[in-house]
Amino acid sequence: MVTGLVLVRLMAGKEKSALGRLKEIKGVSHVTAVFGRWDLVLDIETEDVTTLSNVVVRDIRAIPGVLSTESLVTTSI
Repeated sequence: MVTGLVLVRLMAGKEKSALGRLKEIKGVSHVTAVFGRWDLVLDIETEDVTTLSNVVVRDIRAIPGVLSTESLVTTSI
């Protein structure tokens, strides 16, 4: 199991529709709204790094209103 955080910047006026679609993505376990450079932090759980990458590129970035993302793969210490 691989977990990660995906920071998401949204387009003004598209927040509500993008948020609804982001919550439906398989692997997204939690969504947190934040203030600052990023608008959302998504907690993601997938089988491996390749799947996590595919979720970000094919699912998250394809949503209208998502301007940019930054992925942080997490590990337990």
